[in-house]
Amino acid sequence: MYQVKRPSRCVRVPIRGLQYNVRCWGEPAPGQAPLVLLHGWMDVAASFQFVVDALSDTFVRNRFIIAPDWRGYGDTDGGGVDNYWFPDYVADLEFLVDHFSPETPIDLVGHSLGGNVAMFYAGIRPERVRRLVNLEGFGGPPTEPAQAPGRYADWLDQLKKFRRGELALRPYDTVDGVARRLAKTNPRLARDPAGRDKAEWLAGHWARANAQGQWEILGDPAHKIINAQLLRVDELLEIYKRITMPLLAVEASDDAMWQWWRGRFTREQYHERLQSVPDCRIAVVDDAGHMLHHDQPGQLAALLEPFLGG
Repeated sequence: MYQVKRPSRCVRVPIRGLQYNVRCWGEPAPGQAPLVLLHGWMDVAASFQFVVDALSDTFVRNRFIIAPDWRGYGDTDGGGVDNYWFPDYVADLEFLVDHFSPETPIDLVGHSLGGNVAMFYAGIRPERVRRLVNLEGFGGPPTEPAQAPGRYADWLDQLKKFRRGELALRPYDTVDGVARRLAKTNPRLARDPAGRDKAEWLAGHWARANAQGQWEILGDPAHKIINAQLLRVDELLEIYKRITMPLLAVEASDDAMWQWWRGRFTREQYHERLQSVPDCRIAVVDDAGHMLHHDQPGQLAALLEPFLGG
């Protein structure tokens, strides 16, 4: 089993009618920018443990690090909704920052979905972010107004599927089954003993045993329902233009996300969008896939430390 170097604690924070679970490392220090870590789709805050452990003692000294479980993930309840809207993540982050750092700008790191939320928040509230790191939060394919009727129809159909239980996540007989599922999704967790140790550790935070003894994924299946509204690239670029703090955009060397979009969205298009950010640099993590914070936490920590500073 993976041995944690820097233990965390969890606190409950009231955020917009929900009790948010927030994982914390270290203690707040006056005048020090808290480091806020935002996880991605179907992930949990504990996913950042490997990166936190890889950070140097010098960096984490007097550094308060927090990572929330987004609504409907981990130990944060979803509020009984049947679908999730992107603006709610942005609003939840605003109230989270109000709670933990009402006066001092934060350092913000987001992965995938969390990276997209971080980019929006930084452009909407630039005065509240000191440094910004986007880990594979690419956005998505451009859309056209003509797609709107079909998009809303798909959304309605998926809502009905959810109500019929057709989107339910399958349970696993053992926590080992969850670990094998994680390793199947990310083969790098299966190729050596260290990766398998990470998968076993993650499984215990990614799922929980129910009353019948089966292990259920800690992600609301309603997250699988598409957003009804289209991505407006023109709006996105206006937000990107207002990201006034330095941005570090980190990519994985072996990412299959671009194949997943099947030509509808390319790395070149993403890089073109990043040109709207006034101060942006791009870095690549070698021998890593989309879950680069699992695959190469040491490389990622080495990028974060000089960018975020002491």
